[in-house]
Amino acid sequence: MNIDGAIIVQSDLTVLLDERCPTVHTAREQLYRFAEVRKRVGSIHTYRITPMTLWHALDEGWTGEQTIEALRTHAKYEVPLQAEGMIRLWAGRYGKLRLSAEHETLLLNGDADLLEALSRIPHILGWVEAIRSPETWQLAPDCRGLLKQELGRLGYPVIDHAGYHTGEFLSVHLREQALRGNRFALRDYQERAVRAFIQDGAARGGSGVVVLPCGTGKTVIGIAALARLGAATLILTSSRTSAEQWREELLDKTTLAEDSVGLYNGKVKEVKPVTIATYQLLTRRKSKAGEFTHMGLFNERDWGLIIYDEVHLLPAPVFRMTASIQATRRLGLTATLVREDGCAEDVYSLIGPKQYDMQWKEAEKGAFIATVSCAEIRVPLTASQQLSYTEAAPRGRLRIAAENPGKLSVVRDLLARYRDKQILVIGQYLGQLREVASEIEAPLLTGETPHEERLHLYDQFRSGNINVLVVSKVANLAIDLPDASVAIQLSGSFGSRQEEAQRVGRLLRPKQGDNRAWFYTLVTEGTKETEFALKRQLFMLEQGYEYRQVSAAEARESRLHTGVVNG
Repeated sequence: MNIDGAIIVQSDLTVLLDERCPTVHTAREQLYRFAEVRKRVGSIHTYRITPMTLWHALDEGWTGEQTIEALRTHAKYEVPLQAEGMIRLWAGRYGKLRLSAEHETLLLNGDADLLEALSRIPHILGWVEAIRSPETWQLAPDCRGLLKQELGRLGYPVIDHAGYHTGEFLSVHLREQALRGNRFALRDYQERAVRAFIQDGAARGGSGVVVLPCGTGKTVIGIAALARLGAATLILTSSRTSAEQWREELLDKTTLAEDSVGLYNGKVKEVKPVTIATYQLLTRRKSKAGEFTHMGLFNERDWGLIIYDEVHLLPAPVFRMTASIQATRRLGLTATLVREDGCAEDVYSLIGPKQYDMQWKEAEKGAFIATVSCAEIRVPLTASQQLSYTEAAPRGRLRIAAENPGKLSVVRDLLARYRDKQILVIGQYLGQLREVASEIEAPLLTGETPHEERLHLYDQFRSGNINVLVVSKVANLAIDLPDASVAIQLSGSFGSRQEEAQRVGRLLRPKQGDNRAWFYTLVTEGTKETEFALKRQLFMLEQGYEYRQVSAAEARESRLHTGVVNG
């Protein structure tokens, strides 16, 4: 037995991490490479190694044997032979199947025994035009994406060496001096991310995902890749506001003229050499069974690059379209590859493997993002509210807990404490948000807010004319509010790890002075909301953040006597 071991490995590749052990930080850093966190109970964090998490590690140069050795090093007890065998099996499949192109003919190359086994699957064999040899199949030219997607789901990753077409030429360069007056140059990690994606001359370059914390310049990486490739580019993003921010950044940091960058949205539908559209518009249709009206945008020009901003939000219809355009270079940008819908394999197969990843704490050490302190404040229900909660159905219970009126007094305390900061109050339920906004006399911004009014509120917040903004789920998306240094979360979408990361991400842009920010999540004590809060926090915990738990009374005492909670 290793008395200093921080993990216990189970035969099904579940890994338990005990945060009380002195070696927990080193063990967590290792687990981050090849496992994902699933839940936390007290001081025990539960991780799981899956084919997908292992493939991402192998993509980054890790090996199956290194994975096993890392588990042995940090395990309190012996690693089960069954777990080691499963890791070797999955690692052994990696690299066994490779796509290549020969005079515009698509080929699948692989181990003869493996191809023989796959030939027994009818829908796989349906894509085979000819069997050239036991190790080489000639495939239908339009099956590249669908084949990778299907084989990925079956547990067989495909290394795609079939290459890409160059697309329509675009004359564009990065400026050394941005139009806004600042000197512009890529940071070292941004340069590494761009090179990892393009990989000049390497067969694997040209498709994949770059994972960076919010506020570290993912947009800049996309712009640099566009300029490096010099090809017509389609940019897909999460909101109209984000699309306009992309356009502003392109015009500021590149030599592109205004008439070369088009917005494709509800008001104007410009198809220019660089075109920016939203996922919402692409997936719009007149009826549930109708055609997607705007999917034709993928074929409007000979795109040489498609950028998927916030790729973790990619909707299913766009996955299907992406499967048919595998000869076009694809770049996914995200702060987290966490998906709550189980489609992580599709991102891997259709957008590409993880090409570059920087942990949030690493970015924090470099002062590329703010240092964020996180706290969970437990708020009790009154006796009458507790009775209503007990008698309600499960979904009704969560709503009662989320809209606990007692949270309002905590919001007031926090607003008083941080009166000189820029503050976001974020929530899920519009009725709750309207009431809070009215009580604290702050403007409310929701999905129903007209676009022009939304932009006006953002400008007012950035300029400091207003210092508190109450926002709904629109805060989950890529809004640029660099001065926000405090966020108060009233309620959220069940146990969404993705949403928690996005909301904390609203605070990460570097700040003047001490470069600090504070994230508070208000949770109703003794209710189902506490369980969802634990799940929501998992991604941030995996990144090395800690949530200090305090009661509403303790938070109030902290304000009265020390003026600070959690740092």
